[in-house]
Amino acid sequence: MQLQKPKIPPKHRPQGFVILHEDKDIIIVNKHAGKLSVAALWNKDSTVHSDLNHYIRKGNPKATKVVYVVHRLDQATSGVMIFAKSEEAQQFLKDNWQKFKKNYVTIVHGQLKEKSGLIESFLEEDDDYHVHSSQDSQKGKLARTEYSVLKETDKFSAVHVNLLTGKKNQIRVHMAELGHPVVGDAKYGPKVSRFKDLMLHSCFIEFIHPYSKKPVVVTCPLPERFHKIMDFTDFKITEFSKT
Repeated sequence: MQLQKPKIPPKHRPQGFVILHEDKDIIIVNKHAGKLSVAALWNKDSTVHSDLNHYIRKGNPKATKVVYVVHRLDQATSGVMIFAKSEEAQQFLKDNWQKFKKNYVTIVHGQLKEKSGLIESFLEEDDDYHVHSSQDSQKGKLARTEYSVLKETDKFSAVHVNLLTGKKNQIRVHMAELGHPVVGDAKYGPKVSRFKDLMLHSCFIEFIHPYSKKPVVVTCPLPERFHKIMDFTDFKITEFSKT
């Protein structure tokens, strides 16, 4: 299924993300780093979700149209997000979410000894919103992260991640568990760093459209902050569809 980017007048363009595709069933966006996906205790009014609700209502305060959350990205993570325009579309996407391919690119500290592998552990969030990893099945929910190194320098590695499950902070926790935290991750990595931006980007999603039932591939180029650390001139996100 071919996706087309909608033409949106400047006055109606939301801030903090770009709408990549819209039809009667779904909206796909490229979320910028720093923008909340959904409401949090400290911010309920400036999120991708709330801004999309405002967008589809075209500024009409009496309109009742809403978009439905399918999945989330951490505030500091950028990239592809899918929202549904009906409860039916939302339920279809959620029911099949684990079957879809969700790929990320991250830059981590150091060089990984094993250039590819599968990380499996049980993740549990504490009262301070910090996620902990354990091999004890009684201490959290199973999280599975498949990874492979794309390229490396003497200080950093660019890693392709195939997210087999979708738990909060999963990639960040698993990379830190390997001893190679995500660059810019003050929560699970070095507390003091010259890098303030999280190097984690959702760049590829392949899913089944809830209405047409046809496969859809969405790619999202790496943001500028990645190119400031490593050379991605020859990098092609479309190659992920072959893996």
